[in-house]
Amino acid sequence: MVAYLRELKAATLATLIVVGLCMQANEAHAAEADTLVVAGGCFWCVEADFEKVKGVIEAKSGFAGGAVDNPTYKQVTRGGTGHLEAVKITFDPAQITREQLLRLFFRSIDPTDAGGQFCDRGQSYQTGIFVSNGAENALAKAVKEDAAKALGQAIVTPILPLDRFWPAEAYHQDYYKSGDIILTRFGPRTKASAYKLYRDACGRDARVRALWGDDAPFVGQS
Repeated sequence: MVAYLRELKAATLATLIVVGLCMQANEAHAAEADTLVVAGGCFWCVEADFEKVKGVIEAKSGFAGGAVDNPTYKQVTRGGTGHLEAVKITFDPAQITREQLLRLFFRSIDPTDAGGQFCDRGQSYQTGIFVSNGAENALAKAVKEDAAKALGQAIVTPILPLDRFWPAEAYHQDYYKSGDIILTRFGPRTKASAYKLYRDACGRDARVRALWGDDAPFVGQS
């Protein structure tokens, strides 16, 4: 009996050590994660694109750049808040870098359009890259210059200071893959189906393909 208790105690201790190591590894991984906030027109589309990228942990739809705290979707799209529809991309720098994400971002939008993106017009749909420090600002400028050279056109996407990112309502998160049923002008549809209809009708992929050609990373993946 004594020997059995000793073996049980040793096994329990070993299990606790393994669990502790796993928790430390998870915490270390979480601590290494970095974020990038960008605005590329409809945040459903940006979220859908970047959640396909290896190394991206999460993409969350929301708002940034304005002066109104905790804005609603209706407030932002109505105008006057100063916010852009934005997406906060959480990524693992060991798998993909900020520079790589920025390069993908420019090639997933129309950075020559200052009035919105595709069929979505107005200030809230304008593009932007949000930065938190000098190093991020310098990198964004360098990638922007490279994108302009690659495109052969002037790029109007601004680099903006990030004050705070405000998540959008739960209704908008993971919209592109949601099975929730909503009523559309085409009748009842899942959000995922409605998203595909919207994206096609808005001409996003067609314009990005025309602009970037084979360099467009997400065209045809929606």
